[in-house]
Parts: sequence; C-alpha cells; structure tokens
Amino acid sequence: MKDYYVYILTNKAKTLYIGVTNNLQRRTYEHKNKMIEGFTKKYKLNKLVYFEVFNNMNDAIRREKQLKNWHRQWKINMIESVNKDWKDLSLEFGS
Repeated sequence: MKDYYVYILTNKAKTLYIGVTNNLQRRTYEHKNKMIEGFTKKYKLNKLVYFEVFNNMNDAIRREKQLKNWHRQWKINMIESVNKDWKDLSLEFGS
C-alpha cells in the first residue's frame, strides 16, 4: 500500500505552503534544494513543520484543499499542536 502526504513548509518569516506528494522525503529534498520553480523557491520555503499521512490519494487531495481554505491562525494552531517549536521535521529523515 502506498502512502500519500499532505505537508506544510515554512521559512524564517513563517510563510506557509501546503502541498501533497507520494514521497515526502524526496519532495522535501526538492524544496530544500530549490529544484521546484514557483512559490516555494521564490519565498525560500524549505522547512517541513507539519505533515499527515493518507493511504488514498483522493483523501490526501481533499485534505490539502481543506487546509488551504482554513484561516492562517487555524493552520498555525494545528502546526503548534504537534510541533510547538516549529522544528524542521525533515531533519529526522536522515540521509
């Protein structure tokens, strides 16, 4: 069974980006190394502060859309409920 992830990236200014992927480690690497053109590269979003795991891509996409419609403070509250210090969770991946 394949896993799918909804994730939130941030930067020093705490700008938020919500995305979905089927390989969180690879996708985070791509963001950190500025391999993806667009919003995350422009605003230097490279710190993984939150993610959820799904076993169905449709559920992951549904959740991504839901989170994107939330107020900013709700997103911050959700992040801080599991990652109070906004640590970079991708550091736990190892290399």
